[in-house]
Amino acid sequence: MQVFRHIPATDNRPTALAIGNFDGMHLGHQSLLKRLIEVAHAKSLIPAVMTFEPHPREFFTPLNAPSRLCNLREKLEYFIEAGVQKTFICSFNQLFSAINAQAFMNEMLRKKMQVNTILVGEDFRFGVKRSGTVTDFKTNGFDLIDFAPVNFANERISSTRVRDALSYGNLELASQLLGRAYSISGKVVHGAKLGRELGFPTANIHIKHERPALTGVYAVKLTLTKLSATQFQVQKLNGLNAVANLGVRPTIAGVPKLSLEVHILDFNEDLYGRHVNVEFLRKIRDEMKFSGLDALKAQIAQDIVIAREYFNEQDVKN
Repeated sequence: MQVFRHIPATDNRPTALAIGNFDGMHLGHQSLLKRLIEVAHAKSLIPAVMTFEPHPREFFTPLNAPSRLCNLREKLEYFIEAGVQKTFICSFNQLFSAINAQAFMNEMLRKKMQVNTILVGEDFRFGVKRSGTVTDFKTNGFDLIDFAPVNFANERISSTRVRDALSYGNLELASQLLGRAYSISGKVVHGAKLGRELGFPTANIHIKHERPALTGVYAVKLTLTKLSATQFQVQKLNGLNAVANLGVRPTIAGVPKLSLEVHILDFNEDLYGRHVNVEFLRKIRDEMKFSGLDALKAQIAQDIVIAREYFNEQDVKN
């Protein structure tokens, strides 16, 4: 997959383009991209995606912006799995937000990107002050496929609904909306080594979710990933049973800082610098402040017992 951080001056290959934020890549997003690939193949077009960084609401109302379900790299990995061949990452800034609907359609999509077919949600809006609608695409000669919402349990699947499920610890509902377990990926970095001192060494995952959709202690599956040096392709390797704490570590003195720490069960290899994916499978408890490190250590030991019981139950089911 080719990734563009700017819109090229011209592209001589006609394109089928899906446009959206695609935060979380839930079943609604997946349905849209599946249709994108089908249409592109049927019409001999290049299947492409246009997405935005940061999220428009982070630009307009940063203090009230929603929590992120996935970072940019995670989105790109999902696009690869879907079969997208090109991704255009539009920097959502003052200049981009000032583009009017007509210029967006004619100058950017038609002249520069050679867009033939557009796929968006039926409520998609674009251009300065969100003045453009799906009707404008049709009246300006684009072949438009506007998607109706995908429902689950008689309610629309949306990123907001996924966030709500995660915030309440309902991982089962979140996984049903996503079609997979919710996960966070990042690189293993050096930390304060406190876990090792307590007898529970952890892999400290660098995350870009400043406001994560969930916090607490979880039974998780950690998967190592390998990124090709020549093109954006991801190869998933082995999965490992683990316990994760996502939060600000309130028991530890100092300035609170968001961290994702993962203790891998029965594992002692060096993972520094490796990129990993952490799937959240079962919530064990909320993050808590303890009276001291001894109390914290005792609770971690209990968390591991609960996690082992969960994984043993899953092994029996499978």
